[in-house]
Amino acid sequence: MSKICPITNKGTKVAGRYSNRVRATEFNPTGKVRRKANLQKKKIYIPELDKTVNLKISTKAIKTINKNGAYKTLKKANLI
Repeated sequence: MSKICPITNKGTKVAGRYSNRVRATEFNPTGKVRRKANLQKKKIYIPELDKTVNLKISTKAIKTINKNGAYKTLKKANLI
């Protein structure tokens, strides 16, 4: 499965590391790191279609599905 959420389009980002040195104000030699999205495998039941769907979605997408409903959210993302 992909490393991008199909609902929120969250994926990996390249970000800088943080140094705890006091003098690291301008020059910070810690380098770059790839930050991964918080993706979870979830089985979602859609009562309007009377079926379940297995998805790998972000935690924010799970909260969106809980708030707006599975059918409305998945239809907006063109997954059904």
